[in-house]
Amino acid sequence: MNKIVLAYSGGLDTSIAIRWLAEQYDAEVVALTVDLGANDRDLHQIRERALRIGAVKAEVIDARAEFVNNYVFPALRAGAIYEGKYPLATALGRPLIARLQVELARREGANMIAHGCTGKGNDQVRFDVTTAALAPDLKVIAPAREWGMTREQEIAYAAERDIPITVTKKSPYSIDQNLWGRSIEAGVLEDPWVEPPADVYQWTVDPDQAPDEPAYLEIDFVQGVPVALNGQPMDGVSLINRVHEIAGAHGVGRIDSIENRLVGIKSREIYEAPAAVVLHQAHAALEDLTLTRDASRFKAIVAQECANLIYNGLWYSALHQDLQAYVASSQRHVTGTVRVKLHKGNSIVVGRKAERSLYSFSLATYDEGDAFDAKASVGFIKLWGLPVRTQAQAQPPVAAPEPADVLPRVLEPEK
Repeated sequence: MNKIVLAYSGGLDTSIAIRWLAEQYDAEVVALTVDLGANDRDLHQIRERALRIGAVKAEVIDARAEFVNNYVFPALRAGAIYEGKYPLATALGRPLIARLQVELARREGANMIAHGCTGKGNDQVRFDVTTAALAPDLKVIAPAREWGMTREQEIAYAAERDIPITVTKKSPYSIDQNLWGRSIEAGVLEDPWVEPPADVYQWTVDPDQAPDEPAYLEIDFVQGVPVALNGQPMDGVSLINRVHEIAGAHGVGRIDSIENRLVGIKSREIYEAPAAVVLHQAHAALEDLTLTRDASRFKAIVAQECANLIYNGLWYSALHQDLQAYVASSQRHVTGTVRVKLHKGNSIVVGRKAERSLYSFSLATYDEGDAFDAKASVGFIKLWGLPVRTQAQAQPPVAAPEPADVLPRVLEPEK
């Protein structure tokens, strides 16, 4: 008999999948539920439901600390933000869940793993490719890609087989969340012209309703990792949760983006990520103080590449591991404190300091104490401009085209 480890969320799709997998693959199903800080779920109840439906075993793993320390913080140090907007909350959680599935499959002697992803999104790629990287011998099954049932048919399937599910009024949105962020799509959000309704947001107050008085956060980093908030040392999970609460109360962390999915379509995504937005912003400000100009320029390239790899399900690829080695080296002097002001939906860095800061007051000031030798600029500019001057002498410049020659023609309205 086959044995399958199913990533089990407790919802309609994965609840039906327990019975469907048992029937279609003549298999025993082991349910795995992973806690990544989505505080909207009763994990004990989810485990009991899996067993009542027919799972031979149901395991719940609290992976919050591992998620933060081994996935979230490496991505934060890398500055990995997909397409400059999405801080990769769901994308960071999937490789961890898939890895835990593989480990459980090994312990249980399973020969297959399964997940509840559809055939249209990015998550199916993340689960499948992670499994291929860690355990290429395991078969991966995605029931929702195979069975072709509508929601109504799923409910009927459950009723016919006495599957205990709680069917409530279906949310118009598709939602996934963990402690690093919340993603919302579908429903009216599929029209990119429509302003997101108020009920989309659960973690952030309307900026118009946020407190009139700003809040200030002082975040301490050690080698690119946040370790204390307002002078109080905290573990990663506690720090993220606290920043989340304060920033969300001031309306910070709302993201509305048109995103390029890996599968080749554009989608409209709404994200709430108060802690991610603030911590990424603070970390970048500290890097501005401690990285050289060339290091910052190259780090931006690495950040973009890391974000793409994570988004595309390639966390365990050799390239990503190599880039993370560079990131770790780049962070050895990124230690210091950043002060962030939160007010009416905005987070603004208003102060930063670092023991190994590259900022020199005596070189930057225009007042007394100026140590910069302005006379040296003359020779520097002469050498810097030498290639331009040489080219101008050998290859006389062509007159620049008029704007009308390069700009698109604006047609007059018909009368």
